[in-house]
Amino acid sequence: MHPRNLTKVSEFILEGVFDNPHLQGLYIAISLCLYLAAILSNFFVIIATLAHPPLHTPMYFFISNLAILDLVGISSVLPKMLENLILGKNTISFEGCVAQLYTFTFSGSTELILLTVMSYDRYLAICQPLHYVAMMSKGTCISLMAGVWGIGTVNSLINTLLVAQLDFCGPNLVQNFLCEIPPLLALSCSSTYLSEIMVYMADIILGMGNFLLLILSYCLIIITILKIQGSAGKWKAFSTCSSHLAIVGLFYSTIIYTYIQPTSAPLKKNKTVSIMYTLVTPTLNPLIYSLRNKVIKVAFWKIVPFHKTY
Repeated sequence: MHPRNLTKVSEFILEGVFDNPHLQGLYIAISLCLYLAAILSNFFVIIATLAHPPLHTPMYFFISNLAILDLVGISSVLPKMLENLILGKNTISFEGCVAQLYTFTFSGSTELILLTVMSYDRYLAICQPLHYVAMMSKGTCISLMAGVWGIGTVNSLINTLLVAQLDFCGPNLVQNFLCEIPPLLALSCSSTYLSEIMVYMADIILGMGNFLLLILSYCLIIITILKIQGSAGKWKAFSTCSSHLAIVGLFYSTIIYTYIQPTSAPLKKNKTVSIMYTLVTPTLNPLIYSLRNKVIKVAFWKIVPFHKTY
């Protein structure tokens, strides 16, 4: 059968996040609360970084960019998911699916590279403290972020275009609640060889490459910390990395689990993992950076309009 004789899929059916239709109202409330929490907390980090002078440092510059990426990622998924929950449907147009795929892939791949840049920043701060200010100047930080956003854009564009040119002519049930590369490749009725090759290349170059650089940075950081005299000094140095380590662990554990599998692997078990890095991680990231950070807490009390100073 030739592709021209097949009917092209015009929309996809997404698997719902939640399985019990009798608790639809509760699911909507939970999803809306997660979305509002992510929006408010990430916006606060961005505003605090811009408005509070003590946060005008390379580390917080990168944290604010992480907050922007979290907003982009969760906003590419949650509004459509809430719409489907409220209207009682699970459909998304082909064009909407491609747009969601591009935006979500962009936020994920860009965040992957940004976490490596942030580990490099912590390496310089701890291992090269005398040269830190000169090496992480304003111009350097801007150049690094331009590279991070540029690589993320190119990677997402290439992978999205490869998926968009595939033929979808049969089943249209996406075994996930959002449009991602693995479940879409499983639905294609044309050859996915090139797309799979590009996904594996991205896994190796972006995934493994950034992971190895991150591991190298932290090995050097640990070696330097162990050389510090006194437990207080060691703890102070490590505390500057603990939040970043927590975010890295959460991010990599979910992303690798999802994308390291071949397209023939079962996809339903990925739903819980997808919920973690799609809905939960963008909400937790600003909280992880804020809860134990005195500078951000001070910025919060200066920004909130109802705070009284005595």
